[in-house]
Amino acid sequence: MSKYYKDRAFTNYVHTNLAIPLIYNPLNWSEVQLRKDYLKYIDMMDGIDYVFRNGNSIMSVQERFREKRYKDFTDFTIRYRRDSNKISDRHESEYYKMKAHYFTYGIIDSAKDETEKASSFIKYAIIDLKKVYQKLDEKKIYISDNGRNKCKIIDGNRIECPVKYNSDGSSSFFPIDISYLVKLWGTDMLIAQDGFL
Repeated sequence: MSKYYKDRAFTNYVHTNLAIPLIYNPLNWSEVQLRKDYLKYIDMMDGIDYVFRNGNSIMSVQERFREKRYKDFTDFTIRYRRDSNKISDRHESEYYKMKAHYFTYGIIDSAKDETEKASSFIKYAIIDLKKVYQKLDEKKIYISDNGRNKCKIIDGNRIECPVKYNSDGSSSFFPIDISYLVKLWGTDMLIAQDGFL
């Protein structure tokens, strides 16, 4: 099985068995069942993994889950570029296309190769992406290929986020520290969280 399909199987398992009952159900968010071809389209074109409904409100969500070895990290990550992709239209990743309203990021209480043993999240957060993108547009959050490992607060009111490169050379990403979002702009940057603050 390829790495992509293993990652997809992991994400699907965590979504169904942990995120739905432990994150979304308490918020009264009900998953909207979409046609598979449309779901694939909005994932590729708009960076949307799932759509939920709460009364008359519709929420689109990008999800990313990690195994327990990432438990000490305080950030969530957005895929940035795939410059080694042979198809030039695919060089720009999530950051350039993401139209999801929210980003759900969670770290489970098991290793990835023992996902079926997971019973909860060590921590999770639902980040309001509209507010994050507003801060990116205002240059209050900015991406810097500076060789650093972590975000830092600059001038007391901005977050500098480093570009990180996956070891296999497939893509780059940048982290945004969740605690810094809240420190600078308050808890309304998040819809829900447990364990990050």
